[in-house]
Amino acid sequence: MENRIPTPSIAPPDIVRCAYTDLVVTDLERSRKFYVDVLGLHVTEEDENAIYLRSLEEFIHHNLVLRKGPVAAVAALAYRVRTPEDVDVAEAYYQEMGCRTERRKDGFVKGIGDSVRVEDPLGFPYEFFYEVDHVERLTQRYDLYSAGELVRLDHFNQVTPDVPRGRAYLEDLGFRVSEDIKDSDGVTYAAWMHRKHTVHDTALTGGDGPRMHHMAFATHEKHNIIQICDKMGALRISDRIERGPGRHGVSNAFYLYILDPDDHRIEIYTQDYYTGDPDNPTITWDVHDNQRRDWWGNPVVPSWYTEASLVLDLDGNPQPLTQRTETSEMAVTIGADGFSYTRPDDDAGSSSGEPAKGFKIGTQL
Repeated sequence: MENRIPTPSIAPPDIVRCAYTDLVVTDLERSRKFYVDVLGLHVTEEDENAIYLRSLEEFIHHNLVLRKGPVAAVAALAYRVRTPEDVDVAEAYYQEMGCRTERRKDGFVKGIGDSVRVEDPLGFPYEFFYEVDHVERLTQRYDLYSAGELVRLDHFNQVTPDVPRGRAYLEDLGFRVSEDIKDSDGVTYAAWMHRKHTVHDTALTGGDGPRMHHMAFATHEKHNIIQICDKMGALRISDRIERGPGRHGVSNAFYLYILDPDDHRIEIYTQDYYTGDPDNPTITWDVHDNQRRDWWGNPVVPSWYTEASLVLDLDGNPQPLTQRTETSEMAVTIGADGFSYTRPDDDAGSSSGEPAKGFKIGTQL
């Protein structure tokens, strides 16, 4: 399926990290109750049309913008770049690829200066910026800590019908692959890609797209995630817990997936690993290994594979979806033709609890 996106002749912008999501919600007050009262994100400022939120350790203006609109969707997935000149580079880079761009010297949202938004080759609305208003970093405001405190924005996850094509484009953009999922025929179902020195700043999941699968906030410890579950239970909104808590195989992180009032998916995430060495190896998982998505082998709910948020073009209209033609991960692992395993039949472990001889979870295929 792959039709490689041409690589521009100039070097890409130097991306530092994923920085914020510009999220359209249909009921601002209802969303405020979820993100502030339930999840404990901190309000930087707000008005009748938008709320600007940040996590505890953040010093830039926000990690999340909630904007009232008619259709729940993602208006931008925003990355900070290393220098002001990298905004110029980003604009030129995408224009050379033939992508639509829009530049605003005063920014698209409060707290962000000169920035460029693009409709990237996969159909996603990306933003690149350097200039930003600084705010108080709340790291030592222990009087504000909650038991389930969210400390930083960790990553995005994007749904696209052609993961290899998207992977090659993001690698050209300077991202590195930490982990991926493939089958024995070489079909790629997902890839985890990073700029900061963690497992990912974004991931590509195979499916009908472009859509945002989720955005993720990190906590310090897994007990913070358990507290969020307890809190949601006490508030009688445990039906908004879609999946988890659990331990991922890919990334090794402890996770929880929850749905906001518009069904935007939020992951709460902790305890992945360092990826900053130049020779950090890529880990490849077998799509049939049922420990890749959940280390404990628990099944993944079908909605996790099928549901995701719409994304908008630069005019604010939902992008049309392209169907994935390759076999989906859901079809492989949940459908009637699924052959998932924890341990291959020819590598059965002993009753003593020793690992199966010659079998290592998550090694390169």
